[in-house]
Amino acid sequence: MPLHPVAAAFLEDAFARGWADPAKIHQASRKTALLFNEAKELFASHLGIRADQVEFLSDPALGFHLGVSGLLTAKGKYFYSGVDRSELFALAQLHDGQRLDVSLNGKINYPSGGAEDVLVWQAANGETGITSSAPNEFSGKVFVDATASGNLIPLPSRWHTALWNSRAWQGPAGIGIFAIANRSDWRNPLPHIDHRVSSFDFSIPLAITSAIALDNYVREYKEHQVNLLALNAKIRHFLLTQIGDVDIAGSLDSTLPHLLSFSLLYVDAALLVNELDARGITVDSGSACNSANMEPSHVLAAMGLLTHGNLRMNLHLDTSEESVDHFLRILKEIVARLRS
Repeated sequence: MPLHPVAAAFLEDAFARGWADPAKIHQASRKTALLFNEAKELFASHLGIRADQVEFLSDPALGFHLGVSGLLTAKGKYFYSGVDRSELFALAQLHDGQRLDVSLNGKINYPSGGAEDVLVWQAANGETGITSSAPNEFSGKVFVDATASGNLIPLPSRWHTALWNSRAWQGPAGIGIFAIANRSDWRNPLPHIDHRVSSFDFSIPLAITSAIALDNYVREYKEHQVNLLALNAKIRHFLLTQIGDVDIAGSLDSTLPHLLSFSLLYVDAALLVNELDARGITVDSGSACNSANMEPSHVLAAMGLLTHGNLRMNLHLDTSEESVDHFLRILKEIVARLRS
């Protein structure tokens, strides 16, 4: 998603005012400390945690390692699912993880687990938008991947570590929010000499800007949620009735309103994405392969859905019905031509 306009307007000012070290006693440092503490309080309020649990990372992906490896002991097992992010697949190789099966609707049956075991709970999938039920039956430690859901899904009643990505609420890239429920349950898996979670410096201006973006996104999402649901429903109905031969990931009531993933039979996703782009319509595809892994989307494959001809949509808060109607007309035209 693009940077929130309020955050974009504030970003230059944030760099101008947030450059000083908040740990020092100079006047500029005190002002930075005040802004930074206000930002931490905003994150705590909107994410459902305490301000003293908030940590910042310059590389959000590092939070997966911190969140899982920091909880695991030699006696514990690591549980993850087939729809989790690739970083968590990599950790499975490191920790001999046990992969959990995923149903066609994206749901996962969680094990009961032991006290030393660690489970990844993905609040919502970034490709499909499918949300997960809370892992209440799991008795071990829970790492929450909230990188796609942001503030939209509350933490489960029992959580131990959690990770958010600023971009989920139209915040700036290059800043992640990491939380530890109780320090006694967590040990830093990184080389360290002090209490800091990461030795890599993060940008205080980006952290402040992200808090501003979150504060505005929370309010605006509530205002637009009904419209997003209506647009999502309209797209689903059109795909089923006007285009056909389509796999739609999840149901309307099991996914985040602004995310939608569908796969079209007899269609090359790369050609479809390029043709839509030529018509001024930007979408993504879960069918795309990369040079490191010449496989289609592992998320779609784990769910047993069609892995080719996939499109992923992110409906922006200001997306209009007119723009959706325009997209659907163009999509129908291009798909008919590609299938002929």
